[in-house]
Amino acid sequence: MNQTHPGRYSRSVSIIGVGCTPFMYTVDNPETNGLTEGELFGYAALKAMEDAGITAKDVDFYFHGEASPLNGSNYLTPNSQIANWFGMKGKASIHHSEACCTGYLAIEQAVNAVASGKYNCVLSGCVEFGDSTPAPADNIETKKHPFKRDKMTMERFLATTQWLYDRNYARSFMAPMELIYDDAAEDYVRTRGISAQDMDDTLNWMAINNRRNAAKNPLALERKEFAEIAKEAGFDDVMAYMRSPYNPRMGDFLRAECIERKCDGAAACIVCATDLIPQIAKNLKHKPVEVLGIGCSCMEATNPHFEIRATEEAIRQVYEVTGVKPEEIDLFFANDFIITSHLIAAEIAGYLPYGEGWKYICEGRTAYDGDKPINTNGGRTSFGHAHAASGMADVYEACMQMRGECGERQVKKLPRTTLLRGYGGSQNVAAVMLRIAD
Repeated sequence: MNQTHPGRYSRSVSIIGVGCTPFMYTVDNPETNGLTEGELFGYAALKAMEDAGITAKDVDFYFHGEASPLNGSNYLTPNSQIANWFGMKGKASIHHSEACCTGYLAIEQAVNAVASGKYNCVLSGCVEFGDSTPAPADNIETKKHPFKRDKMTMERFLATTQWLYDRNYARSFMAPMELIYDDAAEDYVRTRGISAQDMDDTLNWMAINNRRNAAKNPLALERKEFAEIAKEAGFDDVMAYMRSPYNPRMGDFLRAECIERKCDGAAACIVCATDLIPQIAKNLKHKPVEVLGIGCSCMEATNPHFEIRATEEAIRQVYEVTGVKPEEIDLFFANDFIITSHLIAAEIAGYLPYGEGWKYICEGRTAYDGDKPINTNGGRTSFGHAHAASGMADVYEACMQMRGECGERQVKKLPRTTLLRGYGGSQNVAAVMLRIAD
């Protein structure tokens, strides 16, 4: 495959502030039903500025990310139409969309803007209504209500995405879900030589570990552990519950609890030139988190094992550009809307040993209180998946963990270096390397 060899940044860039909304089903609760895109994005943006100890006047530029504006947005030009919610009307900005990788590439765009010297301080935020859609919005021709939202049913989702295909090659742009969902699991079983039962147990333990992490996260969508759910269903053993019809198979390997929870939410960060932090963020009360480098790749889902191949390329780039070694990684995140992702991505990155990662997961070593923590916020199956916002929510969690501010779910060893692997839309993959300031 074609390779990219990125260079080092022209100057050091650091994250100085982060903010995140709870991930939620907004239309299901009368207290949140009617919340707008501006309110969600604005909340995260204001929290990030507050965390950095700055105001909107200190920000030179902002990025607005949204994975599915056609499905989810009430606005034609959302970056400008929401500016009033966080005090940036008239400030330069752009909107961008890279499916579920949007939040990770939002970091890259912000870092590039500052590293180039064009701007010194940038806000980058992402928002998504993954569980709701502008009413009535049955298709792309239907007039949208200015703020009212309805539940996003699968029928509505498919009605707005059925036109996504490659006309030149007469093939699906997005591979069938059953193919995408089971591909990595099938590849792992075949290449590592484990049994289908071992894979089933591993997938279930990933879901259990995610839920343990989320149970201690006040921002998470799902807060009840599977051990408690199993008891309520009459099971003494949590794994017996996970193997039961309460958690049915959705393909050859994956089960229902191994798949994302689509929801609504927003997250944001403030990126600043490291040497200018004392000047711009005079009231900063915590250590900044430097962005050492980012690797990226892009492939269509019709390429065999595309997620694996694209992850290999993005990981190669980030190690090449940063000089960081796998053994230096203290904390790992992976977009796991297909839960197998965090196993294969961790092995590709060398965070877990090749062919042995499944054992680490089954032994609980990848939970927040293990020695190899992954997705300490709860991952897409438990924290929730608000598409564009999810990647930025991972950045939020990574920074909070590296600053030692995660309370009950704080990892045992304070992370110095964190690697995040983003993936989205059967296309983009990104690898982001973060390091806390010494």
